[in-house]
Amino acid sequence: QVQLVESGGGLVQAGGSLRLSCAASGRTFSRYTMGWFRQAPGKEREFVAAISWRGTSTYYADSVKGRFTISRDNAKNTVDLQMNSLKAEDTAVYYCAASQGSYYGMVVKEVDYWGKGTQVTVSS
Repeated sequence: QVQLVESGGGLVQAGGSLRLSCAASGRTFSRYTMGWFRQAPGKEREFVAAISWRGTSTYYADSVKGRFTISRDNAKNTVDLQMNSLKAEDTAVYYCAASQGSYYGMVVKEVDYWGKGTQVTVSS
């Protein structure tokens, strides 16, 4: 069992930065691929970024590649998402996710645990 709690969301102007954090409980955290998804109003939840259980491999959606960076600390049971050069279209609720599947092509149906989400709003 893994419980996930996100923090760090908020309101930022376009071009600014935010850092999201996800704190996980459970002794098996290091066994899971971790990822971030987001969901804008009226849209489906979409993949943003994922990181392998060792933290050595990452994968990003094309829309955030070069702007967002995912990282994890298995000693602290945390996974972060550094978001730079934010755009209005990045506005969404961001969800932390844990999966026993691959970091490459992480999909909603393979997620085993979800956080409750944190709101990110980017003003243009």
